[in-house]
Amino acid sequence: MNKIIFLSLFSISALFAQAQVATVVTHNDNSPAQVNAVVQEDAIAFKESEYNFGKIPQGKPVTHIFDITNTGKTAYKLDNVVASCGCTTPQWDKEKIINPGEKSIITVGYNAAAEGPFNKSITVTYNTNQTKVTVIKGEVWKTPAASAPTNAALNDFKN
Repeated sequence: MNKIIFLSLFSISALFAQAQVATVVTHNDNSPAQVNAVVQEDAIAFKESEYNFGKIPQGKPVTHIFDITNTGKTAYKLDNVVASCGCTTPQWDKEKIINPGEKSIITVGYNAAAEGPFNKSITVTYNTNQTKVTVIKGEVWKTPAASAPTNAALNDFKN
């Protein structure tokens, strides 16, 4: 009987100990999840989580500047910025230390070579192992193969 009571008390104390370690974290989609680890501070905030270029002509490269802010309590550096494909080129100041409250920018270019809709992610790594993802999207429309014919009636207006 003593063994049963001991095992019951041991099991209950183990459950309480594990419950004290668990921490509730909010993900980007605001859904809570249980995590059994120390949670690092999310120190980077994008002014916008995605940018829609809308309709752009084929062959005309476009760029967008993402504003970021250090919302944390310590300084950080952008370690790497990687796009999901070679058609998207991010540029940032690789040496800049961003202090709490300071802002920086990431310029993202898209070459618009392929016709059709696009949705590309850009992953920002900072403070060695923290990441944040932003997105560019839009639709590339095919430009005509030849230019429009000249209008002969325009010469009548010039005279």
